Amino acid sequence: MIGQPLRRIEDARLLRGQGRFTDDVSLPGQVYAAMVRPPPPHARLAAIDAEAAVAMPGVLAVLTGRDVAADGLRAIPHSPVPSNRYDLALRAPDGGAIFAGPHVLLPADKARHVGEAVAMVVAETRGQAEDASARVHVTWEPLPFVVGTAEAADAHAPSVWDEVPSNVCVDCAFGSDAALVEAAFARAAHIVAHEFHVGRVTGLPIEPRAALGAHDAATGRYLLYAGSGGAFRQRRELTEVLGVPAERLRVISPDVGGNFGTKNRVYVEYGLVLWAARRLGRPVKYTATRAETLISDYQGRDLVTRVSLALDGDGRFLALRADNVSNVGARAVSFSPLGKGSALVTGNYDIPLARVRARAVFTNTVPTQAYRSSGRPEVTFAIERLVDLAAERTGIDRLELRRRNLVDPVKMPYANPFGMVYDSGRYAENMDLARRLADWDGFDARRAEARTRGRLLGRGLANYVESSVGTPREQARLIVRRDTGIVEVVVGTQPAGQGHETSFAQVAADRLGLDPASIRILLGDTDVVRFGGGTHSGRSMRMAGAVITLGADDLIAEGRRRAAQALEAAEADVTYARGRFTVAGTDRGVGLFALPGELAVARDNEMHEPVFPNGCHVCEVEIDPDTGAVRLTRYAAVDDVGRAINPLIVEGQTHGGIAQGLGQALIEACVVDGDGQTLTGSLLDYALPRAADLPSFATHLNEVPSPTNPLGVKAGGEGSTTPAPAVIASAVADALRPLGIGDIALPLTPAAIWRAIREARGRS
Repeated sequence: MIGQPLRRIEDARLLRGQGRFTDDVSLPGQVYAAMVRPPPPHARLAAIDAEAAVAMPGVLAVLTGRDVAADGLRAIPHSPVPSNRYDLALRAPDGGAIFAGPHVLLPADKARHVGEAVAMVVAETRGQAEDASARVHVTWEPLPFVVGTAEAADAHAPSVWDEVPSNVCVDCAFGSDAALVEAAFARAAHIVAHEFHVGRVTGLPIEPRAALGAHDAATGRYLLYAGSGGAFRQRRELTEVLGVPAERLRVISPDVGGNFGTKNRVYVEYGLVLWAARRLGRPVKYTATRAETLISDYQGRDLVTRVSLALDGDGRFLALRADNVSNVGARAVSFSPLGKGSALVTGNYDIPLARVRARAVFTNTVPTQAYRSSGRPEVTFAIERLVDLAAERTGIDRLELRRRNLVDPVKMPYANPFGMVYDSGRYAENMDLARRLADWDGFDARRAEARTRGRLLGRGLANYVESSVGTPREQARLIVRRDTGIVEVVVGTQPAGQGHETSFAQVAADRLGLDPASIRILLGDTDVVRFGGGTHSGRSMRMAGAVITLGADDLIAEGRRRAAQALEAAEADVTYARGRFTVAGTDRGVGLFALPGELAVARDNEMHEPVFPNGCHVCEVEIDPDTGAVRLTRYAAVDDVGRAINPLIVEGQTHGGIAQGLGQALIEACVVDGDGQTLTGSLLDYALPRAADLPSFATHLNEVPSPTNPLGVKAGGEGSTTPAPAVIASAVADALRPLGIGDIALPLTPAAIWRAIREARGRS
């Protein structure tokens, strides 16, 4: 069963419109909330006049930061500093505690970015709430602001927070001894250096964030419906905001229409609807508009990195230096992009010495968060583009240069200079497979043909390694339902479109020897599920799959004990196969669903060892020099996800991940102008990849099982996003190289390429 490309069982329900998303849920007597969001990027709240709004039809309340403070609501405890023992230990500039910037539900002092909610209107209908929110008058006292990543690190930049002396909230260094790194650079035959900015993008899940909160005055219990990456994180953080015990809040995360990290952390609206429901005695519902998501969803990427590579005369990598500056926005929701990325700046390469300076800065922008493959696409982009530049500098073929420096599989497990222990992988083999899959040898003929049509054809290649760590603890409960012939599997990590109902069922069915149709997966409800680490960091199949496997073994063991009693046989003589217990050497037996009494087990498991998915991608792009338009013509992906539970689902993850990487490379960008205003506030302005932008993909799984877990799983949900921006940028650079054009900043839009071509032609 494991390894079979089964079609997703949840698709029949979802494609027929029978899904149940947060906005589909309604409760009796519910009312609606709308937010008041500021136009300035940084301003003091001088006054909020809600008189006109309160007088409008249907309006029940207008609540502000003063009300939040008066009711004693606490800031969201985001816990942005990574806590896993394999994460880098981030520190404040003075070595002390990191100031993250309190995230109160509604600020009473000032707004720190465009899109921050400063008041909430509750009314009988959604339309009434939205109309009234436009009538709330806010008097602002504009303040100096900063939005650029590099600019915010300057000591003279305007301060986002008065509580700290600068916008730099994290400043620390990791890796090899600095003196050894400098000595390696001093003896290098070649040094290649470059600065890259991997800009800001946003997740834009199909389902905008939504929340429905209710409060039962008789029991004092709260109820929240909200799509998320982890119902238990939501419950833990929101009960701290409300100041109530965890058992007083039930969180239900129904079908989640996309996430990519965007919904992993708590939003203010989730706490606001619960608070308002208690105050008003009625359920309160909030659903973001698409325009709101573009200015207030947690965003991704936004890293400036200055990176240098030292090589000897034979092209061997001697040492690497990196200075990474991560833009966390107006407050630190998560330092995951900085920590995870900094730990992997050496990529797949056996670089003996490396040191990275890691900084995080506040800006007057939307907070950033872990976004698909958090931090890894940025550093992969830097190292792979730097290796291409090194190939040009040394005159060594770019494949050969990589081959000389890839980590040899005989060194696995391999510790990189930052203490990350790569569990397994065959990196050179990935590259050879990708080369054949992409028809590398046929490129010259294709380039010549493109030239006859006046087109520029370029080819890119990028290796990658990424990590999957995540919350180490997971739990599963397995319950045998005799009346229905179903084994229920209760697990604490819920999907956002990844096909968990199918793949989790495959794992349980394989271990129990049952048909997947006999397995029912239950998730996403904190009253049903006792604990869960959530869906993030590529952890779901590795963590949940392992604990389901262990739970199935426990279920079989308990079933064998009961079968022995029922069959009056020694337990050691009872065997189990395909849902039936049998006394060895006889035809006497009993089925799993015929055992007397309730049969149920619960299993906890902790897995602290990270795994490192990896691979190699190759692509070709065709550029029209008259317009700058880029067309992706070929794409080959070789990925090592460890053991693939369901290759069909992994294939879908690969396609989707490449599309997200293509968006980052070519068209996506959250743009803020000189006045601090968001220019990409609608889908007329923020570009997304479409089906016509993508070729048919050639994909291959090079499965190298991980020795760290019983299934041999690494992770398959994020890897293909990791190399995609690098490989596409590499192909564009290759196409433009004959014109003497160097690197162009992302995104590689037609306008940017057209300008570069015009400038190059002007120089010639």
